[in-house]
Amino acid sequence: MKRSEINDIMAAADEFIRSFGYVLPPFAYWTPDQMRARRGDIQPLIDGKFGWDITDYGQGRFREMGLFLFTTRNGRQADLKRGGGMCYAEKIMISRHDQLSPMHRHWLKAEDIINRGGATLAIEMFGSAADGSFDAGAGGTVFCDGIRRDFAPGEVLRLAPGESVTLMPGDWHAFWGEGGDVLIGEVSTVNDDDTDNWFRERIGRFAEIEEDEAPRHLLASDYAKFL
Repeated sequence: MKRSEINDIMAAADEFIRSFGYVLPPFAYWTPDQMRARRGDIQPLIDGKFGWDITDYGQGRFREMGLFLFTTRNGRQADLKRGGGMCYAEKIMISRHDQLSPMHRHWLKAEDIINRGGATLAIEMFGSAADGSFDAGAGGTVFCDGIRRDFAPGEVLRLAPGESVTLMPGDWHAFWGEGGDVLIGEVSTVNDDDTDNWFRERIGRFAEIEEDEAPRHLLASDYAKFL
């Protein structure tokens, strides 16, 4: 992805998010220079990779396969391992109309996926094989707003605004906005996008960036390079 495209996506996403009365935290709007000036104060933010995350999964087709995310808070892996402390994370995401987030599961993370507003959120579901791998013949069970729902292999759950589903590690899922763009909330256990995503296809989690202009704001994946 070109940096200019990422900058434009940031601006459009911020406008879309604000249209629902949701406002990103102040650090979202810091420039790279402002982040560098506050470098000594923001180690938890850097370690937890709070902030902007825009991915085309390395495929170069963001409009067809991609996702906008912003991590507003993230806990500590050490706390999760010892079973106490900051063991949670939260994101706000945007899935555009027919924009696919491809089939994947998580190794450790349980997550509530919430339709915060807009169109219908469509989620295609599969269960896992005994070794955790993708199984086209496996269904399973999820809970939608605390209500049990069994799903057949490949069944598409459709969440209207205000509805949610709880996905456990091992629940294979792909999702997209159906009928329009969707604002999505995610509340989960500690998030680690570097190691906790298992994709059905051989694709990347992060975009490769062509630096055709200066970054408006840093992506969480930029921190190691720019900070």
